[in-house]
Amino acid sequence: MHASTAGPDARLHLDRMWTMKLTIPDYLQAIEPYVPGKPLEELEREFGISDSIKLASNENPLGSSPKALAAIRNALSSLHRYPDGAGHLLANKIAAANGISAANVVVGNGSDDIIALLVRALIRPGDRVVVPRPSFLMYAITASAAGAVVDDVPLKDLTMDLDAMAERVTADTRLVFVCNPNNPTGTVVTQAAFDRFMSRLPEAVVVVVDEAYIEFVSNPECLKTGKPSDVNRPLVTLRTFSKVYGLAGLRVGYGIMPASLAELLNRVRPPFNVNSLAQAAAAAALDDEAFLHQTVGLVHRGLGELYEALDRLGLTCFKTEANFFLIDVEQPADVVFQKMLRQGVIVRSMRAYGFPTYIRINVGLESENQRFLHALETVLS
Repeated sequence: MHASTAGPDARLHLDRMWTMKLTIPDYLQAIEPYVPGKPLEELEREFGISDSIKLASNENPLGSSPKALAAIRNALSSLHRYPDGAGHLLANKIAAANGISAANVVVGNGSDDIIALLVRALIRPGDRVVVPRPSFLMYAITASAAGAVVDDVPLKDLTMDLDAMAERVTADTRLVFVCNPNNPTGTVVTQAAFDRFMSRLPEAVVVVVDEAYIEFVSNPECLKTGKPSDVNRPLVTLRTFSKVYGLAGLRVGYGIMPASLAELLNRVRPPFNVNSLAQAAAAAALDDEAFLHQTVGLVHRGLGELYEALDRLGLTCFKTEANFFLIDVEQPADVVFQKMLRQGVIVRSMRAYGFPTYIRINVGLESENQRFLHALETVLS
């Protein structure tokens, strides 16, 4: 029987036989895949619900930057052309916004793309990478996929323990990841603590600071990288347009780094890695300060209202510098997640992150926040 005419069971058998003949490295087989939140439509189909709200993926409740949407419409007539392979317009706008040179900027298909480029350029099997735990899972997954040894350092009071991370650095360490604010805890690193941390590291170690949520920070002592002085250090700043600008569906982010490192990443970067619509939208979004301030204002107001309401319910929530935060529901988070789904409210269980009784939510519109609170009170009672 030909594979093309075989039934599903036969094809599965053939796939298994073929896979068994491959030599798959142990470090690849050991990776636990990243499990993203399911799309709203899929969850509604799966659970037979409708009119649900999603507060699980830290998305922008206001939608997308209006200027970005207008730029997308204007770019539609050019879809038969390949994108600008170097992202000149976007890179130059990012550089101007940060007071640096475009030679210090690498644009990517989301900031995940920059992480992958860094690992591809700098990591060989057996090299070591230091990451905080829990934090964004793609740091460890991407490094492990390249055969690196991942040294994960537990948080201390939900905050990255920079002293412990510095102590884990060895002669074989190539990369250190710092998530600021940290996902999923929403805590931040101060500038003073980071400067002490950097002073303890060998110059050959590249520090990657992921600032996906930096626009939401209100703490004046919080570290913020990407300054002109930073591009002369072994330091990479990651930023994204997914959160505050509401462009998660386009997947566009960037890294700020020394020009020599940017040049190296551009050698291994796939051509046309950022599509035309994403480049046009992101460049326009940088000009949309009104939307940025509107988003940040909504998030900060929502956080205050949610904190107060959860306190009245007798629940412990953890103050954040991002657009999401943790709540201790004092019972298995997976169970609460399932029950909330039946109420049409999608949250994120933190069991996989080592917090078996915590859920994470992002701030929504005021009506969504109120619906979440009503559903949670119903579920917990």
